[in-house]
Amino acid sequence: MDFIVNQNNSTAVVKTNVERLNASNASELKSELVFLNKSSVNNIVIDMSKTKYCDSSGLSAILVANRLCKDTNGKFILCGLQPNVEKLIQIAQLDRVLVIEADEKNALSKINS
Repeated sequence: MDFIVNQNNSTAVVKTNVERLNASNASELKSELVFLNKSSVNNIVIDMSKTKYCDSSGLSAILVANRLCKDTNGKFILCGLQPNVEKLIQIAQLDRVLVIEADEKNALSKINS
């Protein structure tokens, strides 16, 4: 399984269980995010601590999560970024748009605040 989802009421933590988030698996992540959103989950944390590489397809999936949460007045937080992924997000200037935390614990405390 490429993605592990832990759901608690209207909040879900999605852990990427892949080293590379790219065109081969980003559509699966998008599907998971849309399913969560349709199941009344409007707070999503994506923990990317196991992902060392992300391409434009992966960034697209992340942006889908951000939009779905915003559209339902929820919160979206990205956490556990590896250096290469963090650099890509900074180059794309998405660090200005996305909420990024160091780890899942910090992300969940921000959602619950």
